[in-house]
Amino acid sequence: MHTNTKYTIGKVISNKMHKTITVEVNNKISHSKYKKIITKTNKYYAHDENNECHIGDIVKIQSHRPISKKKRWIFIQKILEK
Repeated sequence: MHTNTKYTIGKVISNKMHKTITVEVNNKISHSKYKKIITKTNKYYAHDENNECHIGDIVKIQSHRPISKKKRWIFIQKILEK
C-alpha cells in the first residue's frame, strides 16, 4: 500500500473525452522575492469511469498510476454540483 497518495480539489473544465475529465486546480502561493500572492493554475486529466461529472462541478481527485499518456489522476467524489 502506497502512503504517498495525493488528493486535490478542483473544478471540471471539460468532459468531452470518453471516461476522462479535465480538472483545473488553483493554488495561491507567495512569491519568494516580492512576497506577492500569485495564483498558480494546473490542469490535470482524471479518469471518470461512469462519465458522471459535468462542467462546473467541484471534484476531489487522487493521484494514481499512469492510465494513459496524460492521465495520472482518478476521480474520487463530487463535492459540489453545478
